[in-house]
Amino acid sequence: MANRRELVKRRKAARNIRKITRTMQLIATARFQAAFNRAVATKPYSEKLAELVADLSRAAGETDHPLMRTNDSAERSALLVITSNRGLCGGYNANVLRTAVQYLETVEAGPVDVHMVGQKGINYFRFLDRPLVEARTDIGDSPKFEEVEPFANALINQFVDGEIKSAHVAYMRFQSTSRQSPEIMQLLPLRPEAVEGEEGGGSASYEFSPEPEALLNDLLPASVRMRLYQCFTDAVVSEQVARMVAMKAATDAAGDMITTLTRQYNRARQTHITMELLDIIGGVGALS
Repeated sequence: MANRRELVKRRKAARNIRKITRTMQLIATARFQAAFNRAVATKPYSEKLAELVADLSRAAGETDHPLMRTNDSAERSALLVITSNRGLCGGYNANVLRTAVQYLETVEAGPVDVHMVGQKGINYFRFLDRPLVEARTDIGDSPKFEEVEPFANALINQFVDGEIKSAHVAYMRFQSTSRQSPEIMQLLPLRPEAVEGEEGGGSASYEFSPEPEALLNDLLPASVRMRLYQCFTDAVVSEQVARMVAMKAATDAAGDMITTLTRQYNRARQTHITMELLDIIGGVGALS
């Protein structure tokens, strides 16, 4: 049985760990709420933008836009991977990176230029000795549209210039507080379903000025930027949910360890008292 002094030290250390993990859980909860509010606030704009693009696409008829064409002549494609700068968030980074590596191993589009966001992803690809075209760690827990827009503009320019045949994003998609799933989303070329939206209700006629084709030249790039920004907001919300769950599990585990150590300490203390009483009784018996 462990020494009582050792048990006291271990129990004290477990209590300190529980205080730290409890604090980190509260911080992650507050950051999750802020990130969730930002993600929800962007929904009306993105939905209205998708609705407007769908109306314009139906009005324009057969849409032939550079962002919807396939660059068969290009030899390379692009993959943007979104991870976190910090750990202690369970399997969040591992799931995203595993999905990205599986995509890189199974893709048949030739060489892939990997753009990595997040220190954890950068370290992992360095460990795998995989090259990175771009490595960024300057996007924090509250990504702004101005920070994400250069990513989208660079990918759009490369795609329009024929340098890449496609662009994908590996990120953690937020569905609910109890469900997040790693996903590979095709950003470019735009798929018809991403442009057309849901069918139905589009029997009204519109008068456009300028023409729908000219409006699409502005709205389709805006749609790409907004979809990429939505990926970043989803990733941040998912990261905070994962950290919140991981820290709650660590807090509960520390509590269970404290309970176990307390029982062991009480048992060791009781054994020590019993042994002292036996020594006293034995000494009295020897004197009588």
